[in-house]
Amino acid sequence: MEVLGLLFALFVLAVMPFVLLAVALKVLFALVLLPLKIVGVVFKGLLGLVGLVVGLASGLFGLLAGGIGLVVGLLFLFLVLVMLPLAPLLLLGGLVWLALKAFSPGPRPV
Repeated sequence: MEVLGLLFALFVLAVMPFVLLAVALKVLFALVLLPLKIVGVVFKGLLGLVGLVVGLASGLFGLLAGGIGLVVGLLFLFLVLVMLPLAPLLLLGGLVWLALKAFSPGPRPV
């Protein structure tokens, strides 16, 4: 059993420099890449803010376009369902109005 413990201790002593080297390299890479990560986070935040503003503007434009479409649709529906059936009566009323206007005496110059 003593031999096995001695072999384990030698293995740990042999591997320890490689573990320390790996940890040192990871810390070095983290320190070197840290400014790039910070710049990336800042750009990501700015692009997210720009995307939010553009999204809000397009949403407001969509609401405006939808409102205009709704008004035009309701106007068309009014014209088709109300004015079209009344068109003959409106035409007849317009003709009567024109006839009365044509036969009424005009203003006399003083």
